[in-house]
Amino acid sequence: MDLLKSIFKGDKVIWIIFLVLCLISITEVFSAASTLTYKSGDHWGPITQHTILLSIGALIVVFVHNIPYKWFQALPYPLLLVSIILLLFVMVTGFVTGDRINGAARWMTFMGVQFQPSELAKMGVVMGTAVILSRGQDENGASPKAFKRIMIMTCIVCGLILPENYSTGVLLFSTVYLMMFIGRVQAKKLLMLGGGLVGLVVLFVSFLLATPNDTLEKIPMGHRFTTVKARIVDFAYAKEVPAAKFDIDGDAQVAHARIAVATSHVIGKGPGNSVQRDFLSQAYSDFIYAIIIEELGLIGGIVVVFLYVCLLIRVGRIAKKCDRTFPAFLVIGIALLLVTQALFNMMVAVGLAPVTGQPLPLISKGGTSTFINCAYIGMILSVSRYTAQLEEQRLHDAQIPMQIETGDITTTEQLSAGQEAEEPTSKLLNSDSEFK
Repeated sequence: MDLLKSIFKGDKVIWIIFLVLCLISITEVFSAASTLTYKSGDHWGPITQHTILLSIGALIVVFVHNIPYKWFQALPYPLLLVSIILLLFVMVTGFVTGDRINGAARWMTFMGVQFQPSELAKMGVVMGTAVILSRGQDENGASPKAFKRIMIMTCIVCGLILPENYSTGVLLFSTVYLMMFIGRVQAKKLLMLGGGLVGLVVLFVSFLLATPNDTLEKIPMGHRFTTVKARIVDFAYAKEVPAAKFDIDGDAQVAHARIAVATSHVIGKGPGNSVQRDFLSQAYSDFIYAIIIEELGLIGGIVVVFLYVCLLIRVGRIAKKCDRTFPAFLVIGIALLLVTQALFNMMVAVGLAPVTGQPLPLISKGGTSTFINCAYIGMILSVSRYTAQLEEQRLHDAQIPMQIETGDITTTEQLSAGQEAEEPTSKLLNSDSEFK
């Protein structure tokens, strides 16, 4: 028991949520990866690889959650520099060699390992936003300089991500926008920014709908325009069609996902009994939530949503216990990123949003995303360890007057020495402002 406590430190609820999501992931990826099994001829290959990746991810959680949160303040700028270089490299490589997967240059291979630089960029931007907001706080909220710096950083990174991955760019910008709202950036600036973004989106969508596909394909940096247009049209102009007349030859992904959801009922078909996994492309990644509902029913789907909601609520409680702004903004930003991405994925699977290509965090099969998401959980646990130490310190400070009354501490010099010895290290080593 002592060994487990020494390993699994931090908030126990976060640990439970993480482990349950991993268990769901192993079960459902094993079922949903049937197409990979057919291609490779190896029944255990896909799930073995996924289990190994999750195991490495669990080790990442254990390692990161033992790091004091103060160290994370030094990571954003190196991460941003590396990710910007890698994003430029991937983009240029895609144009020079034409080497793209599903029409997009999002991946690069290093020493036989394939990963997405955008995942590093997302981490760098969220951590950078937390640092800037924490250091830019005053009595009236975040300073104008903080808003300017956040927008420069976010626009550069999102500008490099958007041409190859629109959904990731939108997801990242949305997370930063919510972080600025929580970080007390002036409401006027946020309203102007939100209004400007809505206007740009309307103009962009109108431009796509009004421009022929042949013209869109000739526009520089617009190689994804036709794909985005097709997804918007398929979603916006979808009509109710009787089952007998339903044509599955259109958007097959959406069609099979809807069939999986429609045939699930309350308790589902049971783990491993999915039918649509054999026809639905990316069933183990982008559309795994549809397979979860098909096999585990509405109950299983609700449980998954509940886990992400619990994650957000629990992180909110951890942030509330912080006495410094950086750890509070950091965990809130991470939770918003994970939960928003999960909502994107689940809404696509049930037909409430256009196809985006976002995996379900900690459940979908993946490489880079699995490791990065596990690092996020480790950061949340690191901050929860810090808040637990604060609670212990407050209890200790509350006991000092009782010790004085009972005669345990008899002199002012002893009281001062005791208080100095137990002074929280956060007040000595943190440069960010106090959280109020």
